Amino acid sequence: MKERVLITGASGFVGFHIIEAALQAGLEVYAAVRPSSVIAHLKPFDIKYTSLDFTDEEALVKELEDKQYQYIIHAAGITKAKTEQVYREINAVYTQRLALAAAKATIPLKKFVFVSSLAALGPIAYHDAVSIHEQSKAHPVTAYGKSKLLAEQYLSEIEDLPLVVLRPTAVYGPREKDIYIILKTLNLGLEPYISNKPQWLSFVYVKDLARAVLQALGAEKTNASYNISDGNCYDRYQLAAITKRILGKKSIKFHLPIGMVAMVADLLEAAYAISKAMPALNREKLRELAAENWNCSIEKIRTDLGFVPEYDLEKGLAQTLQWYKENKWL
Repeated sequence: MKERVLITGASGFVGFHIIEAALQAGLEVYAAVRPSSVIAHLKPFDIKYTSLDFTDEEALVKELEDKQYQYIIHAAGITKAKTEQVYREINAVYTQRLALAAAKATIPLKKFVFVSSLAALGPIAYHDAVSIHEQSKAHPVTAYGKSKLLAEQYLSEIEDLPLVVLRPTAVYGPREKDIYIILKTLNLGLEPYISNKPQWLSFVYVKDLARAVLQALGAEKTNASYNISDGNCYDRYQLAAITKRILGKKSIKFHLPIGMVAMVADLLEAAYAISKAMPALNREKLRELAAENWNCSIEKIRTDLGFVPEYDLEKGLAQTLQWYKENKWL
């Protein structure tokens, strides 16, 4: 009999690829989706669907006991919100409630994997000799990062939870929509930058992240946290340079004063004031985009889980851009 896994955030970009990896690993997948979720892209998968009420712990206990999951992968969350309270409720409190239900439920739970973010630790200074590592002092620069850090703190307080926390850096790949905006802009021949200060960046291709999630399910270690990237550090111009080489494009490179970009972010937020959505560029996102150094160490996950990234930025972008072109996103 196949072992059963619950995947939250299943309809999202990362969730899609985790489902794919879980099926390849021979697991029986239950995809947790909201009634309003768009799931047409999941139809080719042989999966079952469920809905979770994150506002009701007892309802969550009943759901978990009804399905008897061996694994839970919690990848659901919100990356854009209008208030810190919304970030905190969805990213931290909902996570806590699901984990409390998992600890309370009578189920054969082997692992609870929480997909957090490197934003929970926050960036470091450009000239720091040491990269971001798992024990780095956390100083998130956004409400999103703070909410992910709070979720990690809540989880650490739950006894008897077989927990692994994964902190991916910037994730890209087929179906991703934020870094895609940069790639689309480059395809149009424009190469904008925020300020002219140097930066160090890190990336992880989504299929590598999904593979790490599955490795975490089988790991002997629990109560462990791991940073995830492709193991490389890139200067701020390499993403564009690789993208232009793959696309065979030239571009006009220009640097915008951070004050000007901040004004644009404010105007966009004002324009979205009566909308439930948030613009791709906002004050929150600007703090992450303008941060000096997102270089992180992955030595711990290499050692503990045997994780070896298969994709550097060149290889990952080649597949990503091909997908965007084939699906008429570019």
